[in-house]
Amino acid sequence: MTDAVTDGVRERLRDARGFIFDMDGTLVLGDRVNHGLRPLPGAVAMLEWVRDRGLPYVVFTNGTNRSPAHFAQVLREAGLPVPEDRMMTPASSAVVMFTKRGYKRVMVLGGDGLALPLREAGIEVVPPADEAGPVDAVFVGWFPEFTMPALQAACEAVWGGATLFSASETPFFASANGRALGTSRAISAMIRSLTGCGLRITGKPSLDALRAAASRLGVRPASLAVVGDDPLLEVPMAHRGRALAIAVGTGLGAADAYVHLPASRQPHLHLGGVDELLALVTELSLSPLSLESHHE
Repeated sequence: MTDAVTDGVRERLRDARGFIFDMDGTLVLGDRVNHGLRPLPGAVAMLEWVRDRGLPYVVFTNGTNRSPAHFAQVLREAGLPVPEDRMMTPASSAVVMFTKRGYKRVMVLGGDGLALPLREAGIEVVPPADEAGPVDAVFVGWFPEFTMPALQAACEAVWGGATLFSASETPFFASANGRALGTSRAISAMIRSLTGCGLRITGKPSLDALRAAASRLGVRPASLAVVGDDPLLEVPMAHRGRALAIAVGTGLGAADAYVHLPASRQPHLHLGGVDELLALVTELSLSPLSLESHHE
C-alpha cells in the first residue's frame, strides 16, 4: 500500500513532530468495557519506534470508564509501553477547557474515569443529585448506571445556567465484538431535548481536544500526525487542526468508510493498520532527507 502514498504525504509524515494515536481499533481491541485488551499487529513496535526516535506522542481514547492513569496501566499490562503522561481521555482535555473558563464546580454524569482528573486539577466534582446547588458545567461521559433522577438533576443544572459538555458524541466505539454503544451521546441528547441547550465536546473530534493534546506534546497541531480508525473522530479532528490524518482499517473504518466523503474530508493516508504505518515510517526514516529534517 505504500506505493500509493503521494510524495506530499510522505514529506508530511517524514516531517511530523509528534503523533496522536487512537486506542480502541487502532492500537488494541477489547470487549465492550475495554477488558481483555490485545494489541493489534504492529502496535507495540509502532510505539517503540516513536519512543526510540524521541518523538512525543499521546494515546488519546474517547473512553471515560477509566482515568488516564488507569488506561495507561491496562495498556502496559497488555504489552504496550505507555507511560501515564502519554495517555489522554476527554477528561484530560476537559480539565484544560474548564480551567481556561475558570470553572470551579462541575456536575459529573459518570464515574471515576471522568471525576478523578477533574479533582486532581482542583475542580469540585458534584454528583447528579437533587440538592446539588449551582454548578458551572454538566459533564457527561461513560455512565451505564444513568437514571431518571440524574437526568432531572442535570436538566435543573442547565436551567440554572450550567454549560453542557459531552466527552464524546460518537454513537459507537470499536470492540472485539463489533460496535459498542457509547452512553454520552444518548444522555446528552436527552438533556438537550428537554432544555434546548447547546453542547460542547471535550473529546475527539473537537478542535479543543486536538489543541489540548498538542499542548501536552509541545507541538503545534499542524505538525502532528493523527492516527485512528473512526471516520467520525480522528480524521475530522486532524483536518480541523490541519494535522496529517491517517486512517487505519482495524476498527470502525473499513475500506469503504470514506468513499462518500468529499476530498477535503478524506484521510491523507488510509492504511490497513499500524503495522503498515510502521513499515512506511521505517522506510522513510532511512531517507537522508528525513534525517536532515529531524536534526535541524
